[in-house]
Amino acid sequence: MNRLMKSKNNSGKEEGEISSVVNRRLFLRSAGLATSLGTIVIAAACNDDDPDPMIPGTGDSVDLGSGDTGVLNYAYALEQLEAAFYTQVIATPYAGMTDAEKTILTDIRDHEIIHRDFFKTALADKAIKGLTPNFETIDFTKRDSVLGAAKLFEDTGVAAYNGAGKLIKDDGYLLLAGKIVSVEARHAAVIRDLLNPKSADFAGDDIINGDGFDKAVAPADILAAVKGYVKDAITGANVGK
Repeated sequence: MNRLMKSKNNSGKEEGEISSVVNRRLFLRSAGLATSLGTIVIAAACNDDDPDPMIPGTGDSVDLGSGDTGVLNYAYALEQLEAAFYTQVIATPYAGMTDAEKTILTDIRDHEIIHRDFFKTALADKAIKGLTPNFETIDFTKRDSVLGAAKLFEDTGVAAYNGAGKLIKDDGYLLLAGKIVSVEARHAAVIRDLLNPKSADFAGDDIINGDGFDKAVAPADILAAVKGYVKDAITGANVGK
């Protein structure tokens, strides 16, 4: 736990200060991740039938690794993307952002920073590098563009964690995975409500099936969904093996 609280962010002084405050103030209250297990494995892997998931880009080549290290790095990569996105959203608010919207988006930013830093600390020297996001297609000055991207990231994140559940090797980690995915689901619901208030979209038919279950999506499809937002070429061929 002390290692978690001392984790540092190398992406810049301002975000580092935010991360420090968030880790101390919100870690236990908002994320609910601290348990006697002392660490977390969120399993997300390609089974033998999955193609090698690759995110083409102009940055470095990044291999997520194998076994539990690869599993953690898969989750870490997704959390890096979300944390970077919401940090930019708050740093450059879109035109007409209300106080209520800023409060919601700031809370989401803080949660994603917590998740990202948790995985980084858990992985220690086995963590992949800081990824280079590519947000060129997002117009951060326009509400619809920002919230549309947020919807994609949050829906994708929930589906990714749901798809990982069956791959978890240690049953003790399943509860911890549920604690993260429940937070991501809250994010997804509120973003959908901001886009279409007082509607059923917060749990729309496009994400919830007729049996009342959310989508569970394989890593290859998740990586394909976010490939345009990361410059680095990421391979997860050996994740979970």
